[in-house]
Amino acid sequence: MSKDILQKQTENWSMIIKPKRHWFDINLKELWAYRDLIGLFVRRDFVAKYKQTILGPLWFLIQPLLTTIMFVVVFGNIAKLSTDGLPKILFYYSGIVGWTYFAESLKATSNTFVTNANIFGKVYFPRLTLPISVVISNLVLFAIQFIFLLVFIAYYYFLGVSISVNIYILLLPVLIIMTAGLGLGFGIIISSLTTKYRDLTYLVAFGVQLWMYATPIIYPLSSLSGTYKKLILLNPMSSIVETFRYVMLGSGTINFNQLLYSFIVMIGTLLVGILLFNKIEQSFMDTV
Repeated sequence: MSKDILQKQTENWSMIIKPKRHWFDINLKELWAYRDLIGLFVRRDFVAKYKQTILGPLWFLIQPLLTTIMFVVVFGNIAKLSTDGLPKILFYYSGIVGWTYFAESLKATSNTFVTNANIFGKVYFPRLTLPISVVISNLVLFAIQFIFLLVFIAYYYFLGVSISVNIYILLLPVLIIMTAGLGLGFGIIISSLTTKYRDLTYLVAFGVQLWMYATPIIYPLSSLSGTYKKLILLNPMSSIVETFRYVMLGSGTINFNQLLYSFIVMIGTLLVGILLFNKIEQSFMDTV
């Protein structure tokens, strides 16, 4: 018996890597086995984002604060848009916090294949670990900005502003999961398409900016009616942002039917995204 045959008989393989044959050839259990790798990617993304900047992690707060100030000046003072009786800073910042998590997750995951082609071509690991790690690392960013929102709420509360945090704050984890799911789902769909259609890379940032104006961030949903309100509610992020503002500040409305719609869109987007991502993963190195 040859040496090679003896070696094969004595080796005990812990993993067998096989090519994926069809759309539904997905092994989600493998992601749990690579949870340590996801943790490493999360740390890399968080540390590297502002590693060579002077202010470092302070940019996590500076960016939304500058955006809030701009909204206060342009939309609050010049355009005189309603803020449902809330202080302008509190109204705009509460919308920006939730939206930033979604937008940053979408933009970062939409470049998964293009920016990580060099890694994908060298070593095997579940490709979904990268977009998932992006969503988790952005969750850290969300947590920092959320804590700052709590500081704003406490400040205005002691000034006598009517702020009513209510029992529906228990929905907060659900809202975060839905935001993460939408960002991940849309992001991996775009990432899969950009392997063939590079034009999407240039359209993502512009599209996300337009999407923000189709979300009740600079205006309350109560200021809309008729056809415009129906169109805005087609946006799955609209009910999430509106509910987030309601559970944190007591302003706006909460519509469980709209939340259910957003949840269904999130599930559908994730399923389509994972299937498309899995399909493109098989041959993307030939096109990237």
